[in-house]
Amino acid sequence: MTSSVGQDFDTSTLQFPFTIALLPIVLIQNECREVGKAKKPFTPPKEVHVQVTHSMPPEKREIFNSLNNWAEDNILVLLKDVEKCWQPNDFLPDPASEGFNEQIKELRERCKEIPDEYFVVLVGDMITEEALPTYQTMINTLDGVRDETGASLTPWAIWTRAWTAEENRHGDLLNKYLYLSGRVDMKQIEKTIQYLIGSGMDPRTENNPYLGFIYTSFQERATFISHGNTARLAKEHGDLKLAQICGIIAADEKRHETAYTKIVEKLFEIDPDGTVLSLADMMRKKISMPAHLMYDGRDDNLFEHFSSVAQRLGVYTAKDYADILEFLVARWEVEKLTGLSGEGRKAQDYVCGLAPRIRRLEERAQEKAKKGSVSTVPFSWIFGREIKL
Repeated sequence: MTSSVGQDFDTSTLQFPFTIALLPIVLIQNECREVGKAKKPFTPPKEVHVQVTHSMPPEKREIFNSLNNWAEDNILVLLKDVEKCWQPNDFLPDPASEGFNEQIKELRERCKEIPDEYFVVLVGDMITEEALPTYQTMINTLDGVRDETGASLTPWAIWTRAWTAEENRHGDLLNKYLYLSGRVDMKQIEKTIQYLIGSGMDPRTENNPYLGFIYTSFQERATFISHGNTARLAKEHGDLKLAQICGIIAADEKRHETAYTKIVEKLFEIDPDGTVLSLADMMRKKISMPAHLMYDGRDDNLFEHFSSVAQRLGVYTAKDYADILEFLVARWEVEKLTGLSGEGRKAQDYVCGLAPRIRRLEERAQEKAKKGSVSTVPFSWIFGREIKL
């Protein structure tokens, strides 16, 4: 496994608020061919050209084979029985009821005073959830844990399919709520979803389950925070049902976070050196949000603009990014690791000192942002209306 743990943290790409909080925009822009250039039919609007594959040494696959029984006892138990799971219909107007039309009127009445900027963030979250086929595909690229047949009975494969099935309800619920609200341009949203799934994602996990499970640990906590904050804002705006919807989704994300962090915790127990090197590697590359290739057919910088609104509203921020890292470092007791190699100790020092550095960068960027001019951009999701960044 190659690692760049000896390199300094590159602050040049941390141009607040986007790159600290959500993704290395500069790197992605350098590696992606942007929309607008001549294209062959059926090529994605954004293409990632610098990719690394199969970085985990083959002998380490045996670690995951040896963990099959552990995964069955410790990870599969975190799944919920389908019969006990909530379903989107539990929170939406019932089309089979006589009061269906009245329920829709009530829904629209509740959300008519919610500001456009909130809907931009809610739509962005929903689109991220709707790109679920990409995330299952990504997990099934990981060596040693992929679903080899599509119906494999290994605990890793069972988890991935059942996790996907649980996550599938999130996009369904938000999509239907937004459709019924009448506040958003559903065709533009649907185009964005299709573009995003067609483009895929590049989390830089290299088919490596060490990197992959670190990534999912971070992302599940990020989505837990994001949905929790949209719940809080919905309540402030007076839509208690929408607050309940966002809150129930956040609860799922928290449970899924527990599963992925337990896997990484086990890897730290079995292979502390390899795992801390992987953690440092992912943090040097920076954790990109899964929807970083978002495009709506109009705005080449749509994800950057969505991210900026989320930052300004406090839905997902640079502070959250640093807090998640700090939480995971404490959760996995990285500071207490012993017996590491020289490179492992460097990686340990790096990840343990990174969160405070990110916060200092954030504070400087905040001060700089206060002195800058305020800009607005149109969002096709809300019929081209302008939103402050």
